[in-house]
Amino acid sequence: MIELEHVWQHYGVRPVLKDVSVTINPGELVAILGPNGMGKSTLMGVIAGTISPLKGTVRIEGNRRRGSVEEELEIRSRVIYVPDHPWLPIKRTGREFALSVARLYDVDDERLMMHLDKLLKLFDLDEQANWTIESYSNGQKHKIALIAALLSDAPILLLDEAFSGGLDPAGIHTLKKILRHRVQVQGSTVVITTPVAELVEEVADRILILHGGEVVAYDSLVGLQKLANCHGSLNDVLQNLTHPESLSRLEDYLREELKP
Repeated sequence: MIELEHVWQHYGVRPVLKDVSVTINPGELVAILGPNGMGKSTLMGVIAGTISPLKGTVRIEGNRRRGSVEEELEIRSRVIYVPDHPWLPIKRTGREFALSVARLYDVDDERLMMHLDKLLKLFDLDEQANWTIESYSNGQKHKIALIAALLSDAPILLLDEAFSGGLDPAGIHTLKKILRHRVQVQGSTVVITTPVAELVEEVADRILILHGGEVVAYDSLVGLQKLANCHGSLNDVLQNLTHPESLSRLEDYLREELKP
């Protein structure tokens, strides 16, 4: 379980997160949605421990982030985080990097080698696995970072902008299927961020909508549709909850344009 209690974060004098309290249950995939610049990556960084909140606490499986050395090490042994722009050792090969990350999580070597080969094939990186990362495209760099995270077998995955970074449609489809399998079959907990509602509509168990650093809503798609009084797509719901005035302006525009 991931628990955030009254979390505040400021950049200078500008509040980025405002009194965020959220519980993410074990074995569910939660998507953090919202327009760009509304605090999604900051919230993910707070959960991941790379950002220390100005106020509030974060607990993962009962251990408090930055509470003690023992608690922090226990969290790090069970959580893996892929930021939106991960640092990669560009002089190392993709295979070397993925293996080095997974070994930090004490994955058995026999499973490690077999699992890595499968993931490289799934993400269409098997031919490039022994190339240095500096020769990779942006999409390939994003893929190898995701492969390293999946290879770790960490039960909690934090993936910031998981479907961006130049990931191609085949890679997006593969990642969606793997994440659902990790949640449904293996009981993993997955938290992802994206500004694009369509990418998570079919995979998320619950959706957290951030706007202006505040939690606007947090529920399943059905629950959000009821809250927004909108039975359309997740994107329609998102627009209803964050930019209702934009929908009104769009409808007015379309009515004018359709006039004979």
